[in-house]
Amino acid sequence: MSGNQRLLVKNAKQLVLICSNGEKFLNKDGMKSLSVIENGSVVIGRDGLIKSVGPAETISAQYPESSFDRVIDATDMCVLPGLVDAHTHPVWAGDRVHEFSMKLAGASYMDVHRAGGGIHFTVEHTRAAAASELLDALTCRLWRMLRAGTTLVECKSGYGLELQTEVKMLEVIEAARRSLPVNISSTYCGAHAVPKGRTEEEATADILQVQLPRLKELMSAGSLQVDNIDVFCERGVFGLSSAHRILQAGRDMGLNINFHGDELHPMNSAQMGAELGALAISHLEEVTDEGIVAMATAKTAAILLPTTAYILRLPQPRARDMLDAGVIVALGSDFNPNAFCCSMPIVMHLACVNMRMTMSEALAAATINAAYALGRQRTHGSLEVDKHGDLLILNCCRWEHLIYQLGGHQELIRYVVVKGNVVHDNTMEM
Repeated sequence: MSGNQRLLVKNAKQLVLICSNGEKFLNKDGMKSLSVIENGSVVIGRDGLIKSVGPAETISAQYPESSFDRVIDATDMCVLPGLVDAHTHPVWAGDRVHEFSMKLAGASYMDVHRAGGGIHFTVEHTRAAAASELLDALTCRLWRMLRAGTTLVECKSGYGLELQTEVKMLEVIEAARRSLPVNISSTYCGAHAVPKGRTEEEATADILQVQLPRLKELMSAGSLQVDNIDVFCERGVFGLSSAHRILQAGRDMGLNINFHGDELHPMNSAQMGAELGALAISHLEEVTDEGIVAMATAKTAAILLPTTAYILRLPQPRARDMLDAGVIVALGSDFNPNAFCCSMPIVMHLACVNMRMTMSEALAAATINAAYALGRQRTHGSLEVDKHGDLLILNCCRWEHLIYQLGGHQELIRYVVVKGNVVHDNTMEM
């Protein structure tokens, strides 16, 4: 064993594994009591994968400290898996700070959208921006997410609404995947809105006949890795029938279905997604009881976005009803110009206060269940042997502080580790 391990994190007051039996996800009962080792250690190998987790004395008996490139003494600290942000829109130019005051004055999301703001405003700026400018902005945002504890993030296109800009966005995401330590799940979201001057039918035809075929070519050539397909299924955007056709075409290309549904109106998106075998559906503020049952049966994850409901003053997603029905509940930040939040600890806090989730439910939803929603549960979302060595080390003696201290994550997160490498070391004076 000696001479070939990358990192030992030893003597953690709490080592929060989340789960320890290879669970793909946790539902309501499993989320009640997360797997935690008091006074534990974790070993990460040179390949970046977890080799061993367990009580500190067991690990120290097995592995001499001299066999590690680096040893971190986590006495009086907590170790958690890296957080997973299952829904973000991080590639764009032109912020929408001016729209925030409109919303505060009572304008609805669709009011702003119809006035030429919202997605259309961002599309205009993103189309005009150089790829290098978009990559610089994305890099800054992903580093902010990393420092807040996110080690796996879903990144969507969707501010192009035509082939050239959508490909530009996906190429920027690909460049970030190759150059940054954060793990990325890439999503094509060309059906994010109907472009100005086009009908829904025309936009759908463009996606099916122009955009997806080109995407397939780029994926086959190995120049792009795209993981998921997304559609904004909503009244006045893409209706049920258009959304079904686009999602089906994406699935036929090997993409995971992971889309926006039942946000502003009950569209029966949840039932349609469950029928299509969707891996995940996001938002769901207006989901029906039938939709909840369909998702639970199909094992389609619900990615809930407490920031959006909070900022737009929408009804809160029905997290408790979903959990009680056996739905796999995950969380995302929905980071975008409308909901500018990079922090999964704040998202978990909002989920607990506004959606009435418990702290252990929120942490499971931001780790193993969010990983499941991205098809990454075999490699991410818990501290188990053979998974990626992605973890957070917190400067506190109970993990709950990460959720309890609203906005306190900057001081609490001492280290962020990705594949056994320390990518953020917060040596701030405590």
